[in-house]
Amino acid sequence: MRLDGKRAFVTAAGQGIGRAIAEAFAAEGAIVVATDLDPTLLTGLTAETFGLDVTDKAALTEAIRAADPEVLVNCAGIVHAGTLLEATDDEFDFAVALNVRAQFHAMQAALPGMLKRGHGSIVNIASVVSSLVAAPNRFVYGATKAAVIGMTKSVALDYVTRGIRVNAICPGTVDSPSLHDRLRAMGDYEAAHRAFVARQPMGRIGTPAEIAHLAVYLASDESAFTTGQTHVIDGGWAVG
Repeated sequence: MRLDGKRAFVTAAGQGIGRAIAEAFAAEGAIVVATDLDPTLLTGLTAETFGLDVTDKAALTEAIRAADPEVLVNCAGIVHAGTLLEATDDEFDFAVALNVRAQFHAMQAALPGMLKRGHGSIVNIASVVSSLVAAPNRFVYGATKAAVIGMTKSVALDYVTRGIRVNAICPGTVDSPSLHDRLRAMGDYEAAHRAFVARQPMGRIGTPAEIAHLAVYLASDESAFTTGQTHVIDGGWAVG
């Protein structure tokens, strides 16, 4: 599944899933533009790198139009903890801005160039915790990731005859710096980590590289007949 010469734009590429995707794309021959809110995290990537706040519509639009990517990976996001009664308007608004609106704006910026070429692949990072599976204390997060799935299907259908493919990757629990931050925030890191592992049918959490392999496939020509799908990669969590 080579990506030789394909221009790819990846958000939140500094660490975790985003970095693994940027590294995998570069290894497969893609010309990668890798961005992150913290540009210092992008050191060492084989890519054009720069800092980018994806909630800044003007900056995001300008960056994507300048890159004119054939592949867009929307990876930036945040996980809020809490139930409906614990959620605040500020948390909900920020999650929508980062998890949903930024992907909307990124797709809107990338599509004209893709349509002009007659082909393009958009990969949106959603989550199995969405319209697919509920998780405790993930009201805001689940709602916004369900919205990502809805957008993915809508854009895929609207442009299915124009050479544009849009798919969502729906990971389960994946080992990443943000996961460890959330575990520490729960007060007892070791107990929280054991609980997260225990709910995984495979007895382990996923790795960023495993998600990146799927992203490579969806960016490649090998997946040319695949669009509008929610690709669950969760170690069997959603099976039950």
